[in-house]
Amino acid sequence: MANEDFNWDAFENDLDLYGGNKEAVEQKYDESLSNVQVGEVVEGTVVGITKREVIVNIGYKSEGIIPIAEFRYNPELAVGEKVEVYVESAEDKKGQLVLSHKNARQLKSWDRVNQALENDEIIKGYIKCRTKGGMIVDVFGIEAFLPGSQIDVKPIRDYDMYVDKTMEFKVVKINQEFRNVVVSHKALIEEELEAQKKEIMSKLEKGQILEGTVKNITSYGVFIDLGGVDGLIHITDLSWGRVNHPEEVVQLDQKLNVVILDFDDTKKRIALGLKQLSPHPWEALDPNLKVGDVVKGKVVMMYDYGAFIEIAPGVEGLIHVSEMSWNQHLRSAQDFMKIGDEVEAVILTLDREERKMSLGIKQLTSDPWEGIEERYPVGSRHTAKVRNFTNFGIFVEIADGIDGLIHISDLSWTKKIKHPAEITQIGADIDVVVLGIDKENRRLSLGHKQLEENPWNEFESKFPIDSVHEGTITEMTDRGAVVSLGDNIEGFAPSRQLAKEDGTTAKVGETLPFKVTEFSKMTRHITLSHTRTFEDARRAEEKAAKDEKRASADATKANVKKINASVEKTTLGDITGLAELKARLEEAESDKKAE
Repeated sequence: MANEDFNWDAFENDLDLYGGNKEAVEQKYDESLSNVQVGEVVEGTVVGITKREVIVNIGYKSEGIIPIAEFRYNPELAVGEKVEVYVESAEDKKGQLVLSHKNARQLKSWDRVNQALENDEIIKGYIKCRTKGGMIVDVFGIEAFLPGSQIDVKPIRDYDMYVDKTMEFKVVKINQEFRNVVVSHKALIEEELEAQKKEIMSKLEKGQILEGTVKNITSYGVFIDLGGVDGLIHITDLSWGRVNHPEEVVQLDQKLNVVILDFDDTKKRIALGLKQLSPHPWEALDPNLKVGDVVKGKVVMMYDYGAFIEIAPGVEGLIHVSEMSWNQHLRSAQDFMKIGDEVEAVILTLDREERKMSLGIKQLTSDPWEGIEERYPVGSRHTAKVRNFTNFGIFVEIADGIDGLIHISDLSWTKKIKHPAEITQIGADIDVVVLGIDKENRRLSLGHKQLEENPWNEFESKFPIDSVHEGTITEMTDRGAVVSLGDNIEGFAPSRQLAKEDGTTAKVGETLPFKVTEFSKMTRHITLSHTRTFEDARRAEEKAAKDEKRASADATKANVKKINASVEKTTLGDITGLAELKARLEEAESDKKAE
């Protein structure tokens, strides 16, 4: 219902509306408003919040509108809260007061940041984005750096989950020259954790079982978060079985029970165990298991000297390489099996107290040396495989697991062999004869030359001492020359027996006559001389000449004796004739001597 006493004419014509003194009223209204200066920072009150804007009253005739994005660092902003604003314009085209909270923060931010560092103050910041090595945080309008290592006490796997979040921080470092600010969220957590650690460490006891969470996995163990303090389960304490990497047993963020094995209160180190919560597998091993039993298992570790076989989780046995095959040749375990193979083996030794077991797989097949005398009797002939050379002979393999030695002296009847490589090579086949069996040492004594008859029985009659034969010098040594006499037989001529008739010395490749000076069927050795072939002939001629002269002289002496005997019986008249005959005979003897 209208007020009948209201003066509508005065209102429409602006007459006496303000009690007859409009100017005075306007003055009082203006005095009630704050005196706003563009470019200054003032404090205002939040009077409204929408999805896009924050309405702030600074006591001016109109309220200011600020984009809500400028308050991202403070998601808990509420109506009635005091905020600092920067007056950009007292009135825009629409007559609206223009304010900025961001610029106000920036003007005072550097002082605020330094104050926060000095007072160890907890501040809020808005994580804007990721950057290399960490995050960019809006703190008082300044872009501060949050290193990845300072986000949390545990390793961060997903940095993006922190973007667009508002968190509490501590300023940990400021570079005044470059105006760089480093903040940390981890520092806040560590303060809380330190207090928790002290409390937890004070209550720890060896053997205590606690629940923890897998915090980090390394190649050497697993770090467990016990609710404010970390402990380490070494890889050897994860399982009674063999573990190649902890990831085979646990996963990140997995919760599990662990037992405290040891701890150092001063260094805050806690050693934990997981396998200790279950009985040792050796204790659960079948009590009826004994030496000689056949077991199945998986190869879990390989070395050159053997393989470890897991027959049950945490129960392993060693198969030494010597127990993998009856073959005696030195080989690596990798030649027989590899990690992951399922194998059968025979228990050779079993020590439950020491928790040790040795296994063998060759025992699953018959020993090739059983009945060796029947299969390879002395004198039997076989074909063997050359396995190895030594200076004294050849090691061969007749069959798998059956080895033999051919001594170098049993390779040839006639040729002087310095090294086995002269007649064969490794991997080649060679015919042999069994000469002897050493069952205890599992070795056969073999021969190669025995495949043929001993030619030295024939050579004894063919090369008698003083017989001369043509030979070719095939090799020179410091002591003399090796001479080939044909028929795959050699002799040896000492150096002093190599002088030729012209004074020179025989050389390699020359074919010359040689005289046999020594012959030994037992040692199979023939000694030769070329020098003797011409020296002995010359000596024979000289001896023949001397013998002839001696015979003639002896005949003359006999005649003289005969004449002298005759003289004693002759007359004086005959003496003269005899004297003449004697003179002629003596003259003839003198002539012969002169010749």
